[in-house]
Amino acid sequence: MKVFGIAGRSGMGKTTLLERLIPALVARGLSVSILKHSHKDIEVDRPGKDSHRLREAGCQEVLLLGRTRWALMHELRDQAEPTLQELLPRIQSCDLLLVEGFKSGDFPKLEVWRAEVGKPLLWPDFPGIVAVASDTQPPAEAPRWLDLRDTQRLVELMLSEAHDTAELTPREGLQNLSSIRLVRGLSVGDDDGHGSDHARP
Repeated sequence: MKVFGIAGRSGMGKTTLLERLIPALVARGLSVSILKHSHKDIEVDRPGKDSHRLREAGCQEVLLLGRTRWALMHELRDQAEPTLQELLPRIQSCDLLLVEGFKSGDFPKLEVWRAEVGKPLLWPDFPGIVAVASDTQPPAEAPRWLDLRDTQRLVELMLSEAHDTAELTPREGLQNLSSIRLVRGLSVGDDDGHGSDHARP
């Protein structure tokens, strides 16, 4: 299983880009999953539902099974936040695991950057950024630049730079997870709460 990350500051359009890249990857015959980081206290079910009531009653885990999908909710409560190595066994084997967010994780990732948002690049202050995808030319000192609209080149970058999960070292574990969502395919919403359109140096 290979891993590749998509990173960027809030509002840059990471999820919107993934919505375009994932079908292109699947069209190549690849199975794709996502591990998505959220800074919010996420809720998969709704207050008042049986699953929510039982989880609030003290269950450590609640597994929901419906006709078209299943979801496992695990309460961290006072437990230490898991590392990437601890999360990987919970994900069904796939060809490519995409990681959205986790800026501090030391694994290959693409930074999404748009000048109009008015925020600086993550690079070089965060590890693993191998290229920047932008709709404008980023600063000259930035790593490899790719056109944000060039789906084909972005897919080729991801496949060429993706890292084998078996080779991840403890240093590359994803520390300090405030909350996680593990989903098969693309999850709904993004880690910064925006729906805007929008490794190794």
